[in-house]
Amino acid sequence: MNRFVFWVFGILCISVEVWGLVIDNRDVHYLGAFAALGVIAVDRLLLRADRCQEFAEAGEEL
Repeated sequence: MNRFVFWVFGILCISVEVWGLVIDNRDVHYLGAFAALGVIAVDRLLLRADRCQEFAEAGEEL
């Protein structure tokens, strides 16, 4: 996931959170918050997988 995609998904999640606050619906607000946490988690997992692959190609171990 490149930086542009990360920020687009992040802004989308934040806008869903704000929309949930504007329409006074906590379920929508929480949905946006959990989606944002999911975006961060997937980004971290992909970053770690890239690092492990780089180490494997270099013949090193973590």
